Amino acid sequence: MEYILAPWRWEYIKNAHNMPNCIFCDSLKLNSDEDAFILFRGNYNFIIMNKYPYNTGHLMIAPYRHLSSLEDCSEEEGKEMLELLKSSISNIKKLFQPQGFNIGMNLGKSAGAGVLEHYHLHVVPRWEGDSNFMAIFGNTKVLVSDVSTVYEKLAPLFKNK
Repeated sequence: MEYILAPWRWEYIKNAHNMPNCIFCDSLKLNSDEDAFILFRGNYNFIIMNKYPYNTGHLMIAPYRHLSSLEDCSEEEGKEMLELLKSSISNIKKLFQPQGFNIGMNLGKSAGAGVLEHYHLHVVPRWEGDSNFMAIFGNTKVLVSDVSTVYEKLAPLFKNK
């Protein structure tokens, strides 16, 4: 039997239920957008790579304000989030040519939210055949590139926004 290692998942699994702080707020406090994997900072929202991606290129758009409820966002925050979604899709298409996208929010614990107190929008590129037996039988997700490499390729595309 051949084994494919996914060591980056261990940190998430180990700490998923023990995160005392907000990952989005903590990322914004870092001195380096590259270290935080922040691709773009808008006026009201920012785009950040998912450190534990479902697929290569998985990113998230979150407001600067620490809001748990989408209903509490301002009109400006909502409009900008949609604009950042559009540019995210465009840039991911340029770089990876996905065949589709999953886009959505998990609002509330029962909906699968990993971060309850700071809503965010997931943008997940998809390709035919990207779901395979590994996740089911091997409890492992196979990615074609690590997060740092994807960040290095995507970041310049957002600088041209």
